[in-house]
Amino acid sequence: MSAATRSLSRPPAWVLIPALLGATVILLPVTGMMTRLSWAELPALLTSPSSLAALRLSLWTAGTSTVLCLVLGVPLALVLAYARFRGVTVLRSLLLLPLVLPPVVGGLALLYTFGSQGMLSGALEFLGIRVAYTSIAVVLAMAFVSMPFLVISVETAVRGVDPEILEAATVDGAHRTAILRYMVLPLVGPGLVSGAVLAFARSLGEFGATLAFAGNRQGVTRTLPLEIYLQRETDPDAAVALSLLLIAVAILVISIAYGRSQRGG
Repeated sequence: MSAATRSLSRPPAWVLIPALLGATVILLPVTGMMTRLSWAELPALLTSPSSLAALRLSLWTAGTSTVLCLVLGVPLALVLAYARFRGVTVLRSLLLLPLVLPPVVGGLALLYTFGSQGMLSGALEFLGIRVAYTSIAVVLAMAFVSMPFLVISVETAVRGVDPEILEAATVDGAHRTAILRYMVLPLVGPGLVSGAVLAFARSLGEFGATLAFAGNRQGVTRTLPLEIYLQRETDPDAAVALSLLLIAVAILVISIAYGRSQRGG
């Protein structure tokens, strides 16, 4: 593509004004929070036992939740992408409901399903399994709110695959599992990575569903967002420091993942 063609394909200059305003809406509050922080006290605030425990728990539960989203969400996205039965639009809307559902409502829904008085309480008690107010509850809450992000990304990528390529492979005698493994998944790789990143980032910042379903037990269910909320009442400087730590971790993960996605694309 020539330089002249690239220039003509760019958006008009006036788009820069609302773009700058949009960036300001996002970046200005973060800058304001940074001015509130005492940088000399930052190391001590970030290395307190409660902060480190919350960070470790957040990274572990968010990572586990992302793996769960990949294991369950990718097949779900494939089914939705190729489904042609009547009512698939309604089914998709129901499955993507956590995108618009208040997180605390999702937490209550999980509690009334897996809690001690929930719909599955009898079966869980018979098996000797306790879910609510445990680290498992944190993972489930994160997966509940973040899986739709993965499903949307992967489904969109699958719909963008040229069907003629898959039809040619079928004519050549390739099995559907082989087509999925060696053709579909590599072709939707960037979308899959993007979805996993969004799921991890959403899990890392999850608060409402976790609080309602998992509670607030230090070292067990108190993730970094919960620690920030508690510190806000007692030590605002610590809350700001942990908020910046959460932002830094999210930026690092997204930058690495999207960099790999772009190189893969």
